Amino acid sequence: MRTQAIIFDMDGTMIDSMPFHARSWVEFAGRHGLAIEVDELLRRTTGRTGAECMELLFGRSMDATECWELVRQKEEIYRALFAPVFAEVPGFRAFSADAIARGLRVGVGTAGDKHNIAFAFSHLAMHPMPHAVVGGDEGLPGKPEPAIFLEAARRIGAAPESCIVFEDAPFGIEAARRAGMRAVAVCTSHTAEQLAGPHVVASVRNYHELIESNFLGNLHAKQP
Repeated sequence: MRTQAIIFDMDGTMIDSMPFHARSWVEFAGRHGLAIEVDELLRRTTGRTGAECMELLFGRSMDATECWELVRQKEEIYRALFAPVFAEVPGFRAFSADAIARGLRVGVGTAGDKHNIAFAFSHLAMHPMPHAVVGGDEGLPGKPEPAIFLEAARRIGAAPESCIVFEDAPFGIEAARRAGMRAVAVCTSHTAEQLAGPHVVASVRNYHELIESNFLGNLHAKQP
């Protein structure tokens, strides 16, 4: 099926935020008297919703009020750390604008909550904006479950098999596979080998590589 849409993950894919999430987890855990191995925590949580992350971190079930209060604390630390040095993944805004100019629908499917989404978009100042955004505080299960990507496809009016997901994490790459979508691995926080799969059509370090290779132009040229 001809490609109709692209769906971006946010953290590590649109914005170069993962080192600051790592630092915020360390600071948050310290405030709560928890000793963590941050690389292992990220391996287990990246792509999951904030509520899912908190239950994993604390090792117990929590009610929604407690979960989201803890998420608020952690994400406030993250935003305070990242705001002074905020950066997109190089070339992201230009690539997204080019996709829309070519007639593709553009969605965002992230485990981030509405506050982190608003923070990212306020700094990105994108023009044009994506057609739809799905966040991790909307009651959907996090990645590697496919629900967030499937809902993004639904909102932009695209069949899953016509979508390409852009992801930086193994759980997100797996979620794309489960959704029946192709994927591009954005290797900001993982290697191409860690993000490999039969549905992965390209692996890049940033969007300049996709622009320079005319990824979007070739995508359409190769399809009927």
